Amino acid sequence: MAILRYKDITKMQEKERMEKLKDLKMELVKAGLTANKTNAKTKEIKRAIARILTFETALKAKGGSNK
Repeated sequence: MAILRYKDITKMQEKERMEKLKDLKMELVKAGLTANKTNAKTKEIKRAIARILTFETALKAKGGSNK
């Protein structure tokens, strides 16, 4: 899985971000089933989810939408 950077998130449209968020959540569930402990993959997935959610929260606080 590629690292999801903030600049990549800003370039995405809202629909793309929601799809990516949905995919990441499913991937986290799958990764959690295969590993008993948190590993680097699950940490990166959680970080990517947090980045998207933080961006969405900041966008709503500004009162605008991206593209």
